[in-house]
Amino acid sequence: MASDMALSGKSLVSMEDLSADQIMQILSTAALMKEISEREVKKAPTLRGRTVINFFAEPSTRTRTSFEIAGKRLSADVINISASSSSLSKGETLKDMAANLQAMKPDLLVARSPHSGVPYMMSQWMTCPVINAGDGRHEHPTQSLLDLMTIQERKKDMEGLKVTILGDILNSRVARSNMIAMTKLGMIVTACGPATMLPMNISRMAHHHTTDVAEAVRGADVVMALRIQKERLEGCKFPNVREYSRYFGLTAAHMKHTASNSIVLHPGPINQGVEISPEVVEGPWSVIMNQVTNGVAVRMAALYLLLGGAQPQV
Repeated sequence: MASDMALSGKSLVSMEDLSADQIMQILSTAALMKEISEREVKKAPTLRGRTVINFFAEPSTRTRTSFEIAGKRLSADVINISASSSSLSKGETLKDMAANLQAMKPDLLVARSPHSGVPYMMSQWMTCPVINAGDGRHEHPTQSLLDLMTIQERKKDMEGLKVTILGDILNSRVARSNMIAMTKLGMIVTACGPATMLPMNISRMAHHHTTDVAEAVRGADVVMALRIQKERLEGCKFPNVREYSRYFGLTAAHMKHTASNSIVLHPGPINQGVEISPEVVEGPWSVIMNQVTNGVAVRMAALYLLLGGAQPQV
């Protein structure tokens, strides 16, 4: 196991940044942090006096809210900035904005952008740790961590689990982060979607890939459904939504062929009736709301560890 301080002062831009031991360190810390959210008074003084800036240049509900809650539950001072309310809208460059934020001496920056590479660049321009909260088609590491936490809670031992990731993998930063992390932890990953929505290098990203949903989910312990990333979709990748749903939508009939006690994840937002049926969202397989709950705990753990925390006393 990596030492408690191994993540202190570092940025989290990609799941490539983390070893398997560090992933497990974050998950074990998140399990402790989750207890804070179950108290009547959801507050700990752990990060009192620390300043966290959330810079979100792209719409978000779960990620932005959970990062804000995470910081506040650890007693940090949390500042929220959007692209439209920043001087970027007046022509200021990203590098100039980073320099100005750095001059205010924040302790950590959380950055989300529709453009791949923005969190990485900000981590190069600023001296404080930077957490990637999703950048273009690149990655979304804390989403992957909360997915792993949710899987671990239900399955305990993650090594050897069969995982199917289904949908718009080409444009999904969640899929990329998860395929990296799950492979590091010994899971067997199958990617499935329309041929036009699978990356050209998919054979290097997943153990198996297919365009047949029935084949992909057979015997799966974990199934993750992904929405169509309309905001990043370039060109016509499928005839229409109805046909996409017919051939690639996850249904209760599909779930009957998965492993016993299989679970379904979805990073949200969900388009019910398109990539996943309401019966699956509300069915016994669904751990989607558990993911949302765990998102706060994982982001608390990430803030805590990157800001120099040792074994937490919560």
